[in-house]
Amino acid sequence: MTPLRAGVLAAAVSLILDQATKLWLLHGFNLAGKGVVPVTSFFDLVLAWNTGISYGWFAGQGPTGQALMLAFKVVAVIALAIWMARSTTTLATVALGLIIGGAIGNAIDRVAYGAVVDFALFHIQIGGQTYNWYVFNLADVAIVVGVAALLYDSLLGTPAAKAP
Repeated sequence: MTPLRAGVLAAAVSLILDQATKLWLLHGFNLAGKGVVPVTSFFDLVLAWNTGISYGWFAGQGPTGQALMLAFKVVAVIALAIWMARSTTTLATVALGLIIGGAIGNAIDRVAYGAVVDFALFHIQIGGQTYNWYVFNLADVAIVVGVAALLYDSLLGTPAAKAP
């Protein structure tokens, strides 16, 4: 398999898994009606609508802010796709595919719901105090893994093609 095909496959798989999970949690499992669903002592399913960007930044910017964020994502995905097409290493190409798939998955949420569907919550209890991580989704996981793999490839792997 060529690196480009591997990258496109990574984008497609991450996008499909992200959207399938969100659709099932919203419509099959009815997470909205169940509230917080404990899965383990450190992980819950909980529905959160993120109208901002990462970590909820820029939430509440209204329709204009949503349109600007969507336009930014479109430009970013195009730039990442060009970079992916020029990449020569499989790791960098797959990493870029993961980032693209995650970005498209979250963009679909913005168009469909006006916000990104987040549902995964890790937490820990220390001394009677509960510490929560940010609520996230599989698209976010794909983006983070993609960025980490891209950094690894850039710093320690074979030099990849330059970003556009």
